[in-house]
Amino acid sequence: MKIAVVGLGAVGGLIAGRLARAGFAVSGVARGATLAAVRKDRLQVRIDGDSWQAPIAVSSNPQDLGPQDLVVLALKGPPLHVSRRALLDRADTVKARYSLPARGWARTVGASLAVS
Repeated sequence: MKIAVVGLGAVGGLIAGRLARAGFAVSGVARGATLAAVRKDRLQVRIDGDSWQAPIAVSSNPQDLGPQDLVVLALKGPPLHVSRRALLDRADTVKARYSLPARGWARTVGASLAVS
């Protein structure tokens, strides 16, 4: 299953890192310093004393990632419409909720996703 995570901040990065660690083919959409860091050093995940590098494909252009089976939108509201148009033609979509503190995401990520 090919999974794209749009937004590799604290929430999206954790989701992408966990999915990659579980063996899924994960790619990410990022920009600026996050894009440069993931390209240079892979996705660095650190939580609750555990850390690992997740080897994911990353781009600033969602179309570079090709067709996806699942798209996780881990963005704050404003840029959401751009990513939806670029990635969602044939993929199921999951939106990450921002209402939980970051430490809570590590334990409840499965219960904290809403399928749209």
